[in-house]
Amino acid sequence: MGDKRVIVVTGASRGIGRAVAVGLSQPGCDIIVNFNSGLDAARETAALVEQKGAAAHLAQFSVADPDSVKQAFKKIMDEHRRIDVLVNNAGIARDNLAALMRDSEWDDVLDTNLKGAFLCSQAVIKPMMRQRWGRIVNISSVVGVTGNPGQCNYSAAKAGLIGFTRALAREIVSRNITVNAVAPGFIETDMTRALPAKAKEAMLAQIPAARYGTAEDVAAAVAFFVSDAAGYITGQVLHVNGGMYMG
Repeated sequence: MGDKRVIVVTGASRGIGRAVAVGLSQPGCDIIVNFNSGLDAARETAALVEQKGAAAHLAQFSVADPDSVKQAFKKIMDEHRRIDVLVNNAGIARDNLAALMRDSEWDDVLDTNLKGAFLCSQAVIKPMMRQRWGRIVNISSVVGVTGNPGQCNYSAAKAGLIGFTRALAREIVSRNITVNAVAPGFIETDMTRALPAKAKEAMLAQIPAARYGTAEDVAAAVAFFVSDAAGYITGQVLHVNGGMYMG
């Protein structure tokens, strides 16, 4: 990756998004820290980015809102004149069994996790095509390939991201823009740390590596796809799951 890049990370106020924003930070880079809620957490991410020598810029908008996305990316282009990297990380979960799932639980998850990635990608395609360089990385999930009870909406959205990744990769690779996906497995977060001991044991039993992944494990995979070393790799899914799924 060159010295000066403008990098947009959605859902960057915490967890994997924060680790990605920090992991891609280096002197000369502008990191756009997107968040929908949680201003204090977003500011913490920005401070960590700046500790790495990059410039941090907060961008509060919902990736599921088409008008907000258009306005936000227009502002980014007006201020920075280019966008080099987009990491579509923003996501939500609304777990429920399919027989009991409300329409709103389905729609909210698909709108944020799948449509949001489409809207943000659509906003950067033309700028990236003009500059003839770009990297788009979509954060999918192991449940997008294995399924998970109680997560029909989340699994469908994350599986959809993989299909979206492959189709878009074919559309724009001729302009030196790559599109790839990273599919994390069970990642250690505040949520997993709060689980009962039996639930943790059941999750760990599914992981041959016998440990949870870290947000930094996922960020390292994103950094590879963003790098110049991955310029001939597109339409791929990199599974970061400790052997839980080997596809």
